[in-house]
Amino acid sequence: MVFLMSPDAVNRLKDLVLALAKRAALAFFAVQGIVIATLVAIDTITRKRRVKRARFPRPGTFHSNVARASMRLYTFGEDLYRDMLDEIDSAEHTVLLETYIWKNDEVGHKFLTAINAAAARGVDVYVIYDGFANLVVPRSFYDFHPAVHVLRFPVFRASILFTNVRGTGLDHRKVLVVDDRVGFVGGYNIGSLYATQWRDTHLKINGPSVWDLRQAFASMWNSNRKSLFGKPKREELPETSAGFWEPRIRAVNNIPSNLVFPTRGVYLDAINRASHHIFITTAYFIPDQQILDALLAAAKRGVDVRVLIPEASNHVLSDWLSRGFYSALLRADVTLLLYQNAMIHAKTATVDGEWSIVGTANLDRLSLTGNYEIGLEIYDTDLAGDLEHIFEIDSSNSRVLTLEEWESRHVAARFSEAVLAPLRPLL
Repeated sequence: MVFLMSPDAVNRLKDLVLALAKRAALAFFAVQGIVIATLVAIDTITRKRRVKRARFPRPGTFHSNVARASMRLYTFGEDLYRDMLDEIDSAEHTVLLETYIWKNDEVGHKFLTAINAAAARGVDVYVIYDGFANLVVPRSFYDFHPAVHVLRFPVFRASILFTNVRGTGLDHRKVLVVDDRVGFVGGYNIGSLYATQWRDTHLKINGPSVWDLRQAFASMWNSNRKSLFGKPKREELPETSAGFWEPRIRAVNNIPSNLVFPTRGVYLDAINRASHHIFITTAYFIPDQQILDALLAAAKRGVDVRVLIPEASNHVLSDWLSRGFYSALLRADVTLLLYQNAMIHAKTATVDGEWSIVGTANLDRLSLTGNYEIGLEIYDTDLAGDLEHIFEIDSSNSRVLTLEEWESRHVAARFSEAVLAPLRPLL
């Protein structure tokens, strides 16, 4: 027997289904909001205690030579800032500084003073800093010398309205180039907190390959120096030819405005090529499915895969989104190392003792397919060995998360992970 419904009945049924769907969606969003608010509240209560007892080993600084370049790895902020400021103070021709966060504290003022002093003595100084990341910093802090060329990467841009959502990223890069002879790149922002309280990694390079960092800065500056209506607002920074080819050192640049995201491809290629070991350190670990599958496949073929992340980062939501990947990784015998008593903010990886990357990109979607990022991809056994040694020291300050421990977690934690899972594509 076939029952036919009148058009009015069909429409009423559609309206009912739609209303129920809307209510279900609103209820789910409300639950998400409650979970997020609860996690943030708990994190706020415990954060002061974590900061007070922040302590971690200092791996030190490491020097190596790659091709025609001299390289130095930094693992403690005070050491890095001292050398960066010394280079700015000795600049004779140009200073190019780009940062994501620039705090208005003691360290921030030191950099501002050094930048202004360089401009005052006739050095061409160009500065880029991200507007969104520094919304809490008073605009009055950025009191630059009139000769300093400044680009505050805008919070609101036309691309937000007219471009693919992945083309609207923030400027998450941290670069310093002085006189085209020395360059710095890595995870360190500018601020007193990062000088002593966070574990991060930065790289200094002297030699011809500094051009890679200079070119990256110049391209960023020139692509964003015009107004919304296409009129130049800032002086153009001349771009130069490299004049050499050096495949062992290569800058990898994410350019969201052009939907260009090579960092993700570089990681995928390295992971897929691995035959012995993969050591990854990242502040936020929210991989997409292809990155996750590549790591699982590597572990399945016998590669020693280790991922080192903070047990408690400065972004509690990122921590909980990361947790959603732990089960699959642990069941595949991937080693998860949870860094203790401090925030580890480094973005490094080394594979098989040959390939390495040091840069600004985390292994999350915002970095891999969202923000402006930069890293140096390096093929060298000595530098890889230094990064492996740093990884070993960081591992000594980490605890290994076991599958048994993870599967015994509270049902409330499992519920929270499931509720937050839909947010992964956003971060």
